[in-house]
Amino acid sequence: MGLPESREGQQDRLPPGQRLQRGWPVTHYGPVPKFKPDRWEFRVFGATADGDKHCWNHEEFSAMPYSTVLADLHCVTKYSMLGAEWGGVASRTILELAPPAPDVTHVMVWAEYGFSSNLRIADFATEQTIFATHKGGEPLTAEHGFPVRLLVPHLYAWKGPKWVRGIEYMTADRRGFWEERGYHNIGDPWDEQRYSYQEVPGDGPEL
Repeated sequence: MGLPESREGQQDRLPPGQRLQRGWPVTHYGPVPKFKPDRWEFRVFGATADGDKHCWNHEEFSAMPYSTVLADLHCVTKYSMLGAEWGGVASRTILELAPPAPDVTHVMVWAEYGFSSNLRIADFATEQTIFATHKGGEPLTAEHGFPVRLLVPHLYAWKGPKWVRGIEYMTADRRGFWEERGYHNIGDPWDEQRYSYQEVPGDGPEL
């Protein structure tokens, strides 16, 4: 068994402006949705390779190959939670089961209440991006996104919505919920890309 990581080592893993968080604060916009398994489905639509929409109910989604990643979570509110184990369905599994068309450049992640977040396809397709159903081997609580939340560890946490219901493949970028309301279109914590006024040409569509 390895020695615990030193506090100095943990500080080296913090992006600029972030502080180390013990525990996991609950942060979200709006109410916590009620999970209704008989009505729940995960959809992949938009510019799919075959032109069709792909859907899985909760039982089918839960039967997909289970993956785990060790990853950090960086919230734009300036806290970081390091080294958590996340379990669920890898984004690459979704890409294999429902491939995008060759000209897809971005995805829009859709969640309950019409919440959305846009991602470059390259960010979505990393090996650590995961539709998390578990943390530390335990199912997520409703407040933290049960039954499914997206985790994109190398971006700020708002890029991985709670209560995800599907993804839309897009051939051009389009801003999501927070991106339309002043958050940075890319959201890289190491470049401290928090707000849209920090964007440079090429970072995203005009507001």
